[in-house]
Amino acid sequence: MEKVALLKAVLASDELPTLPTVASQIISLTSKDDTTLADIADLVSQDIALSTRILKVSNSAFYSFQQKIGSIKQAVSILGTNAVRSLVLSFSFLTIRNGRKESLFNFERFWERSLASAVAARLILEKVKDADTEEVFISGLLQNLGELIFARTFADDYDRVLEAVEKKESTSLAAEEKIFGVDHCIVGYEVAKSWGFPEVLLLPILHGHNPAGYTGKDRKIAMTIKAVYLSDLLTGILFSDKPEEYHKQFRREAKSLLGLNPEDIESILGTLHSKVDEAGKYFDLKIKNTKSVQEILQEANIRLSLINLDYDQMNKQLIQAKIALENLTRELEAKNRILDNLANIDGLTGIYNHRYFQTVLDQEISRANRHQSQISILLIDIDHFKKFNDTYGHQVGDFVLQEFSRILKDNLRKYDTLARYGGEEFVVILPETGTEDALTVAEKLRLLVDTSVFDDRRETYHVTASFGHACATPAVEDNFTKSGFISKADLALYEAKEKGRNRVVTYTPKKKWFPFSGSRNA
Repeated sequence: MEKVALLKAVLASDELPTLPTVASQIISLTSKDDTTLADIADLVSQDIALSTRILKVSNSAFYSFQQKIGSIKQAVSILGTNAVRSLVLSFSFLTIRNGRKESLFNFERFWERSLASAVAARLILEKVKDADTEEVFISGLLQNLGELIFARTFADDYDRVLEAVEKKESTSLAAEEKIFGVDHCIVGYEVAKSWGFPEVLLLPILHGHNPAGYTGKDRKIAMTIKAVYLSDLLTGILFSDKPEEYHKQFRREAKSLLGLNPEDIESILGTLHSKVDEAGKYFDLKIKNTKSVQEILQEANIRLSLINLDYDQMNKQLIQAKIALENLTRELEAKNRILDNLANIDGLTGIYNHRYFQTVLDQEISRANRHQSQISILLIDIDHFKKFNDTYGHQVGDFVLQEFSRILKDNLRKYDTLARYGGEEFVVILPETGTEDALTVAEKLRLLVDTSVFDDRRETYHVTASFGHACATPAVEDNFTKSGFISKADLALYEAKEKGRNRVVTYTPKKKWFPFSGSRNA
């Protein structure tokens, strides 16, 4: 909604509060130059209830007059026209309550805070030398008049503002600007203007949240606006959940805006709560015992300490939980490795078992297919192994198997796979390796075994082995199968044994097997 349209809707709303007759008439009277004190006194005297309230306040510590004031004429004479006008308006506005529509807006809380703001504004301006304090009270009271107007005339929409503030998504001014296109300062100003308020009361409503916005030369108005602005910071201490922030801001800006010294600031902070409670009694507003600023700040510090303590404790617990989780993860990884070993490692030799060989061979064949590369395998059999068991016993046989495995493992590439195929047979997978390179590897291994001394610290043993080799390019070979590939290496191994053992033989497509040129007969 555009600003002009919204203001028209507000002013035309049935929910817009109306000023009591006396309040409306006193504004009209005080705007005339020829109005006398007697005219003011006669007007106020017509409302007996209002007269009683004004006399009650006039004779209270709110003004602290030494003499007793016994009549409205005397009150008007002593207090002055502007002060009486402020009292009449204050009592009038404090009677405004919620409208017909239900809303989230807390009217009682609003007036409690408004009265606290009025008291604070008066306390502040009293500390400024030669400042006119007659109307600062009503200015503080009506600083947020626009909020009341919004809550009465646009209850549902203003609930959205309150929800945004409650969720800490926005300040009230920013939320109002977003939802209505104007904030409550402008709305309060326009409504008060329609009621005939003088400029000295209008401008603090308009600029009460932004003193820099007033560029006029009137010192009284400028001082009032600054006092009203600072009073809002003080009510932030009393009513917000972050009093320490408002406290720091008040101390800083009270000095910069009005030049208040530390003693003045301490005096204001020290007496604020008691003055608010007194004002509640004078203006018939039920206010529970207001906590002192010192007490509020102490409680805030305690809450902050508890939050920090809780944070430290939570942080320690999180660190401990993280360490425990990392330890558990390492334990699980270790146990998983153990399980993998149990599933994939040969218990005697410590190299991979037949099951793992089959899995890796599937993977390497798939990789060779993708890259159209070659793959070789070596099937190896320890020559005359049965004689070791029969002659020296199974313990020596186990030693030979273990030492044989170590020699092969220590002399293969990291990406080659050595596994126990079964009994005294072993297998090596050589990825991306053609026949020539594979035979070189096989002959190197054969020679290392043949020339190694197998010493179990009791005796030494001479061990030889036979090697069968097969090479394939799975991607280009017709009818290639894993089992067929292994069978070719097995046939080559069989031929190596037939040819006298301790040699390397490669499988050829013509099913002819030739001993490797570097091998020797057993």
